[in-house]
Amino acid sequence: MDPSALEAIDVHVHIEIDGHGHLSLPGEFAEAASQHFGADTKRPTLDEIAVYYRERRIGAVVFSVDVESATGHTALSNEEIAEGAARHPDVLLPFASIDPHKGKAGARRLRALIEGHGVRGLKFHPSLQNFAPDDGTADPLLEVAQEYGIPALFHTGQTGIGAGLPGGGGVRLKLSNPMLLDDVAVKFPGLTIIMAHPSFPWQDEALAVATHKPNVYIDLSGWSPKYFPPQLVRYANSLLRDKVLFGSDYPLITPDRWLADFAKLDIKPEVRPKILKDNAIRALKLG
Repeated sequence: MDPSALEAIDVHVHIEIDGHGHLSLPGEFAEAASQHFGADTKRPTLDEIAVYYRERRIGAVVFSVDVESATGHTALSNEEIAEGAARHPDVLLPFASIDPHKGKAGARRLRALIEGHGVRGLKFHPSLQNFAPDDGTADPLLEVAQEYGIPALFHTGQTGIGAGLPGGGGVRLKLSNPMLLDDVAVKFPGLTIIMAHPSFPWQDEALAVATHKPNVYIDLSGWSPKYFPPQLVRYANSLLRDKVLFGSDYPLITPDRWLADFAKLDIKPEVRPKILKDNAIRALKLG
């Protein structure tokens, strides 16, 4: 990916279906998320995502979510996602997702994905994967990520996945409190951590961690910018101007909608290019 050829970099794009029609999440979870966001239920393939982003001159970090231990649902292939991204290296950057409950076996697999398939980051969803970031479950994976200098992206805040299902589909929101990542940043000081989404209802906790820990970023995916909490906008314009990243959460929210609403947000002109691209270049080590 050549950042100079792109107008923006979207650090949060989901691969929800593979070439065989297999969904990344159990069907009831995927449907609940689409209803929560009012999103189109059509799930584009990796190749369709590449075409979509290329037309807009936007780079995309792509990944799935491995929730096998918690749900029994077979994960999408990290290898296939990485190979698909390799077909579109001008616009796609692959992250892996490995259920942290796979322990040392998962860490070995991550090492192989980095060395053999060009994976450039690691995606976690604590609430779906049923672990607390600070309980040590993910440490074998995080050790490898720190060793290779790849970022770890953690879902934070409420999730639309499971919303409205009995018991929320068994999804525990508290596991995605961003304050749990403070211990991770202490334990792995060389690891780049990206906290995904405005972290409702813990926005202040996310801002505190990102301000205090130099290796922690915030991506702005999953919300239209017109709904951003005022303190998030204030910090993005000031203390965190170098640590806030454009992310859409496509296909649940399109980059077209996100960017149109971002254009109306009270962001300083000198900060806009940082959020849209420059900060991602540094966080993803694309320079």
